[in-house]
Amino acid sequence: MQNILILGGTGKTGRRVARHVGAAGRVAARATGFDLGEPAGWAPFLDGATAVYLVEPNLQAAARIPRFVTDAVAAGARRLVLLSAPRAGEPGHPLHAAEEAVRTAGVGWTILRPNWFAQNFSEGPWWPGIRDGVLALPAGAGRVPFVDAEDIAEVAASALTGDRHDGRIYELTGPRAVGFAEATGLIAQASGRKIDYVDVAPEAFVERQTAHGVPVAVARLLTGLLADLREGRGADLADGVERALGRPARRFEDFVAGTAWHRDLS
Repeated sequence: MQNILILGGTGKTGRRVARHVGAAGRVAARATGFDLGEPAGWAPFLDGATAVYLVEPNLQAAARIPRFVTDAVAAGARRLVLLSAPRAGEPGHPLHAAEEAVRTAGVGWTILRPNWFAQNFSEGPWWPGIRDGVLALPAGAGRVPFVDAEDIAEVAASALTGDRHDGRIYELTGPRAVGFAEATGLIAQASGRKIDYVDVAPEAFVERQTAHGVPVAVARLLTGLLADLREGRGADLADGVERALGRPARRFEDFVAGTAWHRDLS
């Protein structure tokens, strides 16, 4: 019997992973009493877990994952799947140590490095702008191969429930790069509402975030990632979804068509 522990099990990918693995999954989230920042409380969640889906919601605290990996393997976990990020294999990246911990844990492992989520527009940090009709980001005319969280979750679930993905690192993107103006235009067309994309200066974006309570370090990290897009970085396509699942990645247009914008924007 598989017993799969899903960190962030109520989040964008975690709840989708939980749906894919069904009764084999157990959700570890604040809603179930789990706190990644409290190691003393990990043991009851790790008890009996044969596989673990690892998610770090706070890149400024990513040092927690290596310790959690050690405890998970000691508790009997034999498969680890890490939700990582592009370029996390490079020293200095916040998730580099997490990747190294997974790769050297002595058990089966898979690392997922998804590009920006398509769902950021519908249930993530860009949703307020979409809802209010103006999405303001420091991304310029940058283009992104947005990846659907459903694809990420399906790859994760496949890796958690079988061994054919062991030792693999999957770079996950959508099938084509989309600009933010085009993305908001597609959403506007689907929802029947006017939605504009506005490019803002990086420093202005940092100031706006910090004014809403975002820590300065986090605001600068996020702004830097978005500002990289305006320089043309982050637009490269990868075939990770197809290699893992044997089918093409879901198109951004399919994500837009499958989202209940009329309900959400009413």
